[in-house]
Amino acid sequence: MLGLKPITLLPARERVASSLRKAIISRQIQSGEILTLESTAQELGVSVTPVREAFQILARDGLIEVKQNKTAVVLGINRQTIREHYQVRAALESMACVLCCQNGADLAAIENSVTGGRQALTDREVGEYANFNQSFHYEIWKAADNEKMKNMLSELWNGLSMGIKTTEDEYAEKSQREHEEIYEALKTRNEENAGNLMFRHILRSMEDILTRYEE
Repeated sequence: MLGLKPITLLPARERVASSLRKAIISRQIQSGEILTLESTAQELGVSVTPVREAFQILARDGLIEVKQNKTAVVLGINRQTIREHYQVRAALESMACVLCCQNGADLAAIENSVTGGRQALTDREVGEYANFNQSFHYEIWKAADNEKMKNMLSELWNGLSMGIKTTEDEYAEKSQREHEEIYEALKTRNEENAGNLMFRHILRSMEDILTRYEE
């Protein structure tokens, strides 16, 4: 027994926004497609309310345009849009790591996510790994003890940023190794190293996803 505790995931509206953002960024949902509240809620297995709230998040992010008839149009997205998104995430998440070190945060929940992620990969449960991946980042945001930063990062979350040149298993393993390095830096309260490792982790994800936007 590993003694793992249940993990905390993002609130429903951010999870919905994350699923849609990931699909838009990876081009699973194409520019110009119409999204409806009801069909999106049914497909994601949630009520209409978090979908409505997620539409507002994505509209503020410039990914969709919300219409009056409970629909939304997916707007165009390009390499510059992707770079801006990940550059903001990298800046905020690296600062979150610095704050964790500075405030002597309790790292138990972060450690639990790292341990659970490794176990999921050992068991070849890549789908389950995605939850531990989300929890790892979310617990760092919470441990940073900056509510505004946590809320901003929650609305920017987009899940595993897979490119087209790697398998899901390979991507998850690479992500997990980087999580383990970040956690070790947090554990030793090395704020510079922890911040730099997280910064590179996010920008590496950006470069992976940009492979979907090569000319």
